[in-house]
Amino acid sequence: MGILDQLTCLLRNLYAGQEATVRTGHETTDWFQIEKRVCQGCALSPCLFNFYADYIMRNAGEEEAQAGIKIAGRNTNNLRYVDDTTLMAESEEELKSLLMKVKEESEKVGLKLNIQITKIMESDPITSWQTDGETMETVTDFILGVSKITAEGDCSHEIKRRLLLGRKVMANLDSLLKSRDFANKVQSSQSYGSAVFMYGCESWTIKKAECQIIDGFELWCWRGLLRVSRTARRSNQSILKEISPEYSFIGRVDAEAETPIFWPPDVKN
Repeated sequence: MGILDQLTCLLRNLYAGQEATVRTGHETTDWFQIEKRVCQGCALSPCLFNFYADYIMRNAGEEEAQAGIKIAGRNTNNLRYVDDTTLMAESEEELKSLLMKVKEESEKVGLKLNIQITKIMESDPITSWQTDGETMETVTDFILGVSKITAEGDCSHEIKRRLLLGRKVMANLDSLLKSRDFANKVQSSQSYGSAVFMYGCESWTIKKAECQIIDGFELWCWRGLLRVSRTARRSNQSILKEISPEYSFIGRVDAEAETPIFWPPDVKN
């Protein structure tokens, strides 16, 4: 991948001869040598893993124009989140071909594709999927990162699930919201309630109904912060004017969705 020999030598020496022990109850096992995987807790571990993932996907034909789907005019055939990889194609044949390429390139660097935990999702239902004689499970939805992706692209259930989590967090902040420090209360609401609610919102498909749900949750947060009941004759505009938040929840969701998510390694292929 074009990495300098000095760096590879440094990493090789860093990992050479490393040992570990496992704590079991009040005892520890004998020390044993680590032969595979990156070091847990090492600051270099994410980069080293991403080098492997990027190398595999490039050699598998990540940039081939004939495979993948068009997103904002750009051809994309995979999404990667930590050690989870999602492959995308417009046809079953393309997806099978891409999957086999990834499997072959992974084996070249000592990694194995686990068919047992690999799931297949299609917009058109299929009965079965086989690779190398093994049957792969077909599903109607799957979890990418922290978000549920469905074949229909409907995010309403996911948004409602995050809303319940956000409400739970705000309920636990009840003692803090009784504080007289108004600025601290607003900041805490944005740091905890909205952060939990909007975690993973980059994958949401927002429609008019979902916009109303998000706006309703934001106003529920602010009314709770101001101790204003739902039956109180007070307009939403007056609530927002008094709070003067740095951003609206729906505006934050839109901004997160427009932020490009990619990892361009500064090395040559």
